[in-house]
Amino acid sequence: MKKLEVLAIPMYFATMGAEYLHHRSRARVVGELPGDYERRDTLTSLTMGTASLVVPLFAPTLLAPITPGKGRYGKALVAGAVGAAAVTTVADVVVRRGEADLVADLTDPAESVDQAARSTRRRRVRLARKVSRVGSVAAVAAGGVAITTAWGHATRSGALWRRRVVPDLGTGVLAWGVALVGWDALYYWNHRIWHETRFMWANHVMHHSSERYNLSTALRQSVTDPFLFLVPYSSLSLVGVRPEMVTASRSLNLLYQYWVHTDVIDRMGPLEEVANTPSHHRAHHGVNPQYIDRNHGGILIIWDRLFGTFQRENETVVYGLTKNINTFNPLRVAAHEYAEMFRDVANSRTWRDRLSFVLRGPGWAYDRHRLDAGADTAPPAVTAAPQTAIA
Repeated sequence: MKKLEVLAIPMYFATMGAEYLHHRSRARVVGELPGDYERRDTLTSLTMGTASLVVPLFAPTLLAPITPGKGRYGKALVAGAVGAAAVTTVADVVVRRGEADLVADLTDPAESVDQAARSTRRRRVRLARKVSRVGSVAAVAAGGVAITTAWGHATRSGALWRRRVVPDLGTGVLAWGVALVGWDALYYWNHRIWHETRFMWANHVMHHSSERYNLSTALRQSVTDPFLFLVPYSSLSLVGVRPEMVTASRSLNLLYQYWVHTDVIDRMGPLEEVANTPSHHRAHHGVNPQYIDRNHGGILIIWDRLFGTFQRENETVVYGLTKNINTFNPLRVAAHEYAEMFRDVANSRTWRDRLSFVLRGPGWAYDRHRLDAGADTAPPAVTAAPQTAIA
């Protein structure tokens, strides 16, 4: 059980209640603002927050049997992924050759093309395309689960603690400093990767899906963390940080980030230069062009300053997604980007495209959609070159 987060639940509700009363009073004076509470939106956030606490209780038990290097079915999962990839590759070849033959039939000046043979080719291409669609999704899904669960098992704190290269730092000031600052540095890079890699964004997008911004938004957390591929926080154990201190640092970092999800607090003076504040995090949640993929820090904002992702809040923030999903259904909120990603994988015709839709940034996928939509309506002579260049 995530003890600190659970112990903080009364504080969550007390502060959300106070913020709600403040916003209700404010609305009488200035009207409705994006920070105000909306019943359905708040219930969605609370439901997902509850799920983020409950799912980790049973997810390890469910995933253990199929985890490579740990579970009895781990090798079968890997074999299934490899087999699905092989079948998909063969189907791709059949599709390409069959389509080439059909084009050749259409351009053949002779009128003796066997209609029965042409019909057989079409059926073969359609069947191969169906196999390719199903096989590609199966390969990516099974391969993704195999890689992420194996990585999580290999980088667990206990295992790395036993392999530590620095002696036990104990529980003093130095140890806590390394634990807290080290966790925050790793959080910056992981958070940045969540935004810049699509299958990681599919896990994190639910936190950004609300078009509101208040303390309840902080609780709209992911329920698919077991499928993340992270820079391991447990690597802190290699440098002498005890596993229980790594876990405590996680909870403290998460609790700190709760209070920055508010528009009640404006600027905080000199603290703005060092710490992640409500102002900085409001910008992080914005879809204004200058705010996208900025301010990834957890407690400290110095990481964004050092690595070029810092942006001050300099205009009114528009919250949500670049393409809002317009739903309060927690299941759709949690799964919509995964569904879009796997749909893109199924519709792709090459492994390069499939892996790009999974591993490249979400912005690349959206740009590709726009390009493909243009290709559907533009003359072939205009679209052939760009499509070839991207593929």
